[in-house]
Amino acid sequence: MSNAFEQHGAFSWSELLTDEPEKAVEFYTKVIGWEAEAMSMPEGTYYVLKANGQPVGGIMGKPDGYQDIPNHWGTYITVADVDETLASITAAGGSAVYEPMEVPGVGRMCAVRDPQGAVVSIITYEARDCE
Repeated sequence: MSNAFEQHGAFSWSELLTDEPEKAVEFYTKVIGWEAEAMSMPEGTYYVLKANGQPVGGIMGKPDGYQDIPNHWGTYITVADVDETLASITAAGGSAVYEPMEVPGVGRMCAVRDPQGAVVSIITYEARDCE
């Protein structure tokens, strides 16, 4: 059975960038009922959000240089190949917000802008072992 981490075109992850991640975790775990698992990263703590034990998103503090942008949720779409998809996006009039990058233990990703200016992220996840 395919899941959102494997299915090309599926919305597969949502992520909150915020000034106060701990307060956001407290809020969303209370009102939505998500579980939050803290992970230490070089940029600070990343909170993996889980629904019924399944990872569905994350919360993190804004990285340096992002303090002037509003707190916001971002969305990731699974694609079979980030670089091929970015080439298609560029050919259709879109652009990369940042160039594709590898995140160890996660996959290859980049944020893209469509011709109207809307931003979304695309990701190809690393292979995962089925448990």
